[in-house]
Amino acid sequence: MAPPKPAYRPEIQGLRALAVLMVVTYHIWFGRVSGGVDIFLLISAFLLSLSFIRKVEQGRPLELGKYWLHAFKRLLPAVVVVLLGTLAATYLFVPRSRWDEILSQTWSSLLYFQNWVLAANSVDYYAADHGVASPLQHFWSLSIQGQVFVLWPLLFALAAFISRRARLKFRAVVLLVFGAVFLASFVFSIMETYGNQAHAYFDTRTRLWEFAVGTLLALALPYLKWFRFVRVCAGWLGLALMLSVGFVLDVQGQFPGYVALVPLAAAGLVIVAGQTGSPFGADRFLSLKPLARLGEMSYALYLWHWPVLVIYLAWRGRQEVGVVGGTAIIALSLALAYLTTRFVEKPLRRSAWLDARWSRSLLVIAVSLAMVALPVAGVQYAIQLQNEKLKAEAETNYPGARVLMPDYVAPSTEQAPIMSVSGTEPEHWGRLELRCADVPDGPEYPALQGRCSSTANYEDPEKTILVIGSSHAQQWIEAAEPMAEAHNYRIVSLLLGMCPYGESTESRPPECNEFNEAASRYALDLKPDAVLAMGTVSVVEGKEDPVVEGFPEAARQLTEAGISVAAIRDNPRFVDNMQWCAEQHGGDSPQCTSELSERMSPVSPYPDAFTDVPELAWLDFSDLICPDGTCRPVIGNMHVYVDNNHLTTSYTASMSQEFDRRFHAALGW
Repeated sequence: MAPPKPAYRPEIQGLRALAVLMVVTYHIWFGRVSGGVDIFLLISAFLLSLSFIRKVEQGRPLELGKYWLHAFKRLLPAVVVVLLGTLAATYLFVPRSRWDEILSQTWSSLLYFQNWVLAANSVDYYAADHGVASPLQHFWSLSIQGQVFVLWPLLFALAAFISRRARLKFRAVVLLVFGAVFLASFVFSIMETYGNQAHAYFDTRTRLWEFAVGTLLALALPYLKWFRFVRVCAGWLGLALMLSVGFVLDVQGQFPGYVALVPLAAAGLVIVAGQTGSPFGADRFLSLKPLARLGEMSYALYLWHWPVLVIYLAWRGRQEVGVVGGTAIIALSLALAYLTTRFVEKPLRRSAWLDARWSRSLLVIAVSLAMVALPVAGVQYAIQLQNEKLKAEAETNYPGARVLMPDYVAPSTEQAPIMSVSGTEPEHWGRLELRCADVPDGPEYPALQGRCSSTANYEDPEKTILVIGSSHAQQWIEAAEPMAEAHNYRIVSLLLGMCPYGESTESRPPECNEFNEAASRYALDLKPDAVLAMGTVSVVEGKEDPVVEGFPEAARQLTEAGISVAAIRDNPRFVDNMQWCAEQHGGDSPQCTSELSERMSPVSPYPDAFTDVPELAWLDFSDLICPDGTCRPVIGNMHVYVDNNHLTTSYTASMSQEFDRRFHAALGW
């Protein structure tokens, strides 16, 4: 991914080529983590470190400002081309409901903080439950690289300063500084990956040790004088290990903890093996011209392959591609990568005129930023004006579930456009004002840290309602909040994506079981007036919505402690994205509608499944989600679903009055 290049090593170009091929093919066909990105990170730090070590030992100035200008002058133009291409393809092929998300992530991709956006979204849970990826999601690794390209030179400057002042050997100080970075980041990475892997995956702090390995390898390389036979064996062993990581190890949920040592060790073996001069060495294979040329395009290929894949899937309405489609995606990505490298990267990288003055590099960076920033800001402003107009007309033109009420009278006869809703922006999901870390009675259990929120009226509420569960419980917060505000109720939420509330079971991931156990303990500590959770879980394909496993047992434990429990029947789930279907075919299209009896059990599981919990309150809003037994994607000029299984919070908010009535009736309040 365009690291510094102090000296040409063809086997490293080949290594980079294989790494990008692994990333591309695993993304397109296997849906697994390959370890290829981790190899990129190591190579970047290795080559960067060789450059800075050589400068210091030769007595040359580090010239940090010049380095940063040179680095980002080379990195940004290709980024700009891909971002503009992605935005153009988004306009042509991606549903309108996703534009806000992609425009927002364009800023974080352009300014190298995309990884922190994705980390924050994973903590907000909706990202974990949402099956549609962003076409710019892959910029997380480039963002971390950009941050390290700023940090690493500063650490080398610090090492050089300490070396001069303390009269110590420079390499010894570098070993001390980057060894400390490795140790601190490695320990933190293991702990964070175990406790919150979704956040850890994108956290810069959990990845610094991988860069540190590259620096430590650059330090150690002159002292690793292996016999040629050993280096030949090491090269092939590294290649075999590298190519087998994603298949042999299921690393999807374990990165970037200690498991990332495997691909890094593999790449390290290849680098240490170096140029063996043997006709049987792995370096001979890695130095082949096709691989070397692909290595030169690896940065652009990485940039292009993901948006091409995601936009293709969005355009075709699919979740995966076959052999033919995947091959076409790779071919198109290679063509775009070649053009970007040939006409953007190489001319700017080789321009002696641009390198002659720092102001010219600065001009390239400024123009690159402006080429994306100006149109994106303009489009966002136009969308904001349109959204404000729609919100002002919401009561008139967007009644949602209110049209189903017996006393509803349409205030307008004009047909307004249907209100689109993005499913990947935090403001479009149920959220409470405060993190529980900011309230006095927040949970102290580790499994609940960062997963608890509260309304602001925690000091003297009339009643407290605790919402526990996954995003399917979270989506009802927008319906409950108006009720809470009207009656001075406090709402506290404990949320973990894809983790419905219930007692521990073998079928759930350990993280979910730990979360639910801690949630039950906190509920008993907090003593809320009521707990609100999902009582059933529907399925995508099938005519059933069974009771959440372990929920009756958890509910009985709470009711025996004097806490009321309200269970919500789950909403139907579908194969296709309901919002996209309505945008493509129309809200009344037969392709987008189905009978409730085809999606859910014909008979409600209540009360038979809860005979041991007679105090349980039951809430079933199926009649408002699928009125008259028919599930439609649009009701009251409002999208009912944000994807194939989550209700839009604008629609659940439109149910607030009826939610208030049914909730109080069910609990007898």
